[in-house]
Amino acid sequence: MSQFSFEFPLLLLLIIPFLVCAKWCRERSRAIFFPHVEKLVSSSVHKSSLLLFLKWFGIVSAVIALASPVLSHSYTNTKKEGRDIVLITDASESMLQRGFDPNNPMKNKFEVVKEAVEDFIGKRENDRIGLVSFGAISFIASPLTFEKEFLQKIISMQYIGMINGKRTAIQDALVQSYNMMGKSEAKSRIAILLTDGIDNGSRIPLEDVVEMIKKQDIKLYVIGIGYPNRDYDANYLKVLADAGGTEAYGARDASELSRIYEEIDRLEVTKIDDKRVVQYTYLYIYPLLFAILSLLFYIYFRNSRGI
Repeated sequence: MSQFSFEFPLLLLLIIPFLVCAKWCRERSRAIFFPHVEKLVSSSVHKSSLLLFLKWFGIVSAVIALASPVLSHSYTNTKKEGRDIVLITDASESMLQRGFDPNNPMKNKFEVVKEAVEDFIGKRENDRIGLVSFGAISFIASPLTFEKEFLQKIISMQYIGMINGKRTAIQDALVQSYNMMGKSEAKSRIAILLTDGIDNGSRIPLEDVVEMIKKQDIKLYVIGIGYPNRDYDANYLKVLADAGGTEAYGARDASELSRIYEEIDRLEVTKIDDKRVVQYTYLYIYPLLFAILSLLFYIYFRNSRGI
């Protein structure tokens, strides 16, 4: 939005003394009789009018220059501080269990999870997101990236059986995820672990993983799906969440899982810093230039024409 104003508007009142003086401060001289004066007057009327115009145009321009005309343009500078997020997803064979979504009992857990993860990714516009999947082994499905369409395509291509799913290597997946996040320079780093099982395939001890999580400045959200202490070990997930500075969540069906992702999305809202910036363009140089030119032309015509 642009706006025109004067930096010193009261200086415009300086035009008043010039107007008063033009009325009352005229130079008086004796009248001298001169024959044929009518011809001289008629020939110099247009010259006097030009000088009068130049004089007043210069005065007005000089006063306007002193008042300092300014054109201001205001806009909002929005700074968004995104996060780096790694989604760690269980792809073991236990995720083939059906009935997790009451509205569509034929869907297995993994299909429901993929839909929830895709929806979560779509909401994180300013964040870099990486994907780690695990069964008996863990692997990086995608490094940290802003390309949301690419991430959603990778998720849609995943299926149970693409890796050995007989066992569940949660701790190995966490170590791999934290190693990937360790290179991140983002101010806020988050890992979200989702599983429906118990770790029975990791090579790295739990104590070492917990120590690693505590040392890293990375928040760890943990989601168990299914029934606690039947499908997953609730106490085990709580240990991980406590080390990561958050809490462990449990989802017994698809609607609860969606609510959990929505809650995490609200908790980890992108920081937006709006600052109103005003840019000023000073225009006094233009009326000042007009005033100088008017003065020069006034002197030139007055001296050269003998007026």
